[in-house]
Amino acid sequence: MQPTPRETDVLRLIAEEVSSQEIARRLGIALPTVETHRRNLFRKAGVKSAVGLVLVALKEGWV
Repeated sequence: MQPTPRETDVLRLIAEEVSSQEIARRLGIALPTVETHRRNLFRKAGVKSAVGLVLVALKEGWV
């Protein structure tokens, strides 16, 4: 399952090692919304860590 456009925005910032709080600030969304996007990305990728997420995203061409 492909990430949504907003999840892709969050994913790119995760890959840059930006904190969730800073992601929320940069994207103009609430911190709980960022955490929801993170959870959805981890579920879609079938991983449990940011490193695993980035690896799957690169392999699948999500970014």
